[in-house]
Amino acid sequence: MRNEFAKWEIKTSVFSGRKPQAGNCCWFSTKADGDLVDAIPEGYEVYENPDARVYLRKKPPQIVTPEEVTVVEEGVQRFAPDQNCLVDVRKEDIIVYHSKRGNMYQKMLRFTLHDKKDRSFRVQRWCFKGSIDDWIDLWASGSVGELPVLVQTFCPHLGRDSFYDLM
Repeated sequence: MRNEFAKWEIKTSVFSGRKPQAGNCCWFSTKADGDLVDAIPEGYEVYENPDARVYLRKKPPQIVTPEEVTVVEEGVQRFAPDQNCLVDVRKEDIIVYHSKRGNMYQKMLRFTLHDKKDRSFRVQRWCFKGSIDDWIDLWASGSVGELPVLVQTFCPHLGRDSFYDLM
């Protein structure tokens, strides 16, 4: 049985498995047929990152809620409708990627859960200066706030020159 997966990239990956002599199973994605996987192992998930690499990985703990991810996804669609963006979740981060040409995505905005109790978020943007190449805070007031307000404030700058003026 084939386990196929395609999310962002218009390609299909097939998961294969082999058992080395040590006895542990080795899982990998491939475009070729071989010893195909019958089922995804318990506790694992298929994950495709914005670079279109497909992984079979252990399910990470869900720290941000699906509703919070939806706030960012809908905010990107509403406030940057003409931009080619993807939203990805990694641990406590909701990351927005942008592509000018539709095939190479770059990380642009990151909303990080700051306080689990009041569900406040910290917003950062990716700095493209060669000496930095890291996330930088956007608000001088600590860059912390309610997620819908942060999304409404910063998503309209995606794909625009004004994005690089954000500090």
